[in-house]
Amino acid sequence: MTDPVFFVPSGPITLDDIVALTGARIANGIDGSRVILGVAPLDQARSSDLTFIDNPRYAPLLADTQAAACFCSPKHAASVPAGVAALETAKPYEAYVAVQTKLYPSSLRPAVVFGEGISPAAHVHATARIEANVTIEPTAVIGAEAEIGSNTVIGPGAVIGAGVRIGRDCSIAAGTTVTNALIGNRVILHPGVRVGQDGFGYQMSAKGHAKVPQIGRVVIQDDVEIGANTTIDRGANRDTVIGEGTKIDNQVQIGHNVVVGRHCVIISQVALAGSATLGDFVVLGGKVGVLGHVTVGSGAQVAATASVKDDLAAGGRYGGAPARNVREWYREEVAMRRLAQREIKSGHNKDNEGE
Repeated sequence: MTDPVFFVPSGPITLDDIVALTGARIANGIDGSRVILGVAPLDQARSSDLTFIDNPRYAPLLADTQAAACFCSPKHAASVPAGVAALETAKPYEAYVAVQTKLYPSSLRPAVVFGEGISPAAHVHATARIEANVTIEPTAVIGAEAEIGSNTVIGPGAVIGAGVRIGRDCSIAAGTTVTNALIGNRVILHPGVRVGQDGFGYQMSAKGHAKVPQIGRVVIQDDVEIGANTTIDRGANRDTVIGEGTKIDNQVQIGHNVVVGRHCVIISQVALAGSATLGDFVVLGGKVGVLGHVTVGSGAQVAATASVKDDLAAGGRYGGAPARNVREWYREEVAMRRLAQREIKSGHNKDNEGE
């Protein structure tokens, strides 16, 4: 549930305001001056809350909702209970998120923990360049010649290395470390993110393994968001690049020299080995592994736990280990299941014959 201790709504909003914001229409004649104070799921909504119904599996909850208003598709509008404003729209969840964003803008990035401004308990090098309205919280460290853009927040205990450049309107959360990196505007790094540490590179031999110098950078473009405890290694001899608008979940490992395109979505526990390349708008499901020097084409979607050993063409849908066309993967899975069932049945009959 939404706890006002942590998330305070920016103010009430009327149904008329919601209609103007989302393009929905009030389908059952409820007065547009009705006030909405918060948002909640169907089964938790109170008489001042907005809710939504999109997934049909939650339709049984609709009849008993206590919400003030409900976003719904045309097929669900007639099922909205009497007294609940039916806000009809082709995309109920999208409309709900728009209102949620309007009411709770502070939830979109890590919160300031201690207070705004530069804390006297922060450690800022004399040569660092800090623009206006920057917040640097206690025990954060800003290295020599680092640059921090206006309206950026550096959380408690974060370490910004020497020469690092961070753009404007960024949020660098508690415990994050950023070294050897250039970061664009409106970038969000959640707690524990590690950017710019050296990649895993060794020249192996029978006498032992000699460390290969990692002398590249990490370049993170505008509007990227990176989840908690994700690690992004700096390049060995070229840059590791995260493209504009890409969203990366928690606990992802990105190796040295990796290039991730624009507006990709990378789910938790993905691992991208060194020099892998993703095109634009690629989606990788949870626990996908991508081999080094492999290219995944723009628009490709890879199902969870797949293992990508070879290049994947743009626009395709893939799954399995090794990753292959999803239809082929499905057929093989079905065939293997049928074969296993026949083997089990055959073995059962043989056991009976021996009795």
